[in-house]
Amino acid sequence: QVQLVESGGGLVQAGGSLRLSCAASERTFSTTTMGWFRQAPGKEREFVAAITRTGGYTVYADSVKGRFTISSDNAKNMVYLQLNSLKPEDTAVYNCAAARGWLVSRSHQYDHWGQGTQVTVSS
Repeated sequence: QVQLVESGGGLVQAGGSLRLSCAASERTFSTTTMGWFRQAPGKEREFVAAITRTGGYTVYADSVKGRFTISSDNAKNMVYLQLNSLKPEDTAVYNCAAARGWLVSRSHQYDHWGQGTQVTVSS
């Protein structure tokens, strides 16, 4: 069982930056892709970014492309999400997740989820 723990959220002004971290309890050979999702109050969960454990291939939602960067350190079982040029609409709970599929972006394709970390962007 993979356990995921996010950290790094907080309150930041618009235009600011944050770096989210996701620590996995152990490496699982069935985990192919690590992803970040977010959910704002009253809205559905949405995909943010994903990265493959092999090769480091990435994919981003259009809304964050050019502002957010996903990266990973497989030796440390860590995944990161660098958030730059933050906007009030980026305010949400951010979750990391693990999937067996290759570079998948649908939440139902992810098998393991962290509890989330709150990101609040003030205007």
